[in-house]
Amino acid sequence: MDDGAAATALTEAAKDKLKQVVAKIERLEEEKKEVGGQIKDVYSEAKSMGYDTKALRQVIRFRKTDRQEREEQEAILDTYLLALGEI
Repeated sequence: MDDGAAATALTEAAKDKLKQVVAKIERLEEEKKEVGGQIKDVYSEAKSMGYDTKALRQVIRFRKTDRQEREEQEAILDTYLLALGEI
């Protein structure tokens, strides 16, 4: 195989790999869309049971955050609110 043929083969291999990567991203985006719909349905169900969905979203966000980071954020928030005379 000469250098021209090797370059063409490598280019075709790179093209195939790129197509695989794009297809995988597209599949994952579709799965993400489906999961997003399922999450929305669960929030709707929770709302129909009388739960406050804004509070639920805060709970989910709260549980994702590291405890130390959360405490630092709360301390900063308290400092700002105190400075503004809100607490």
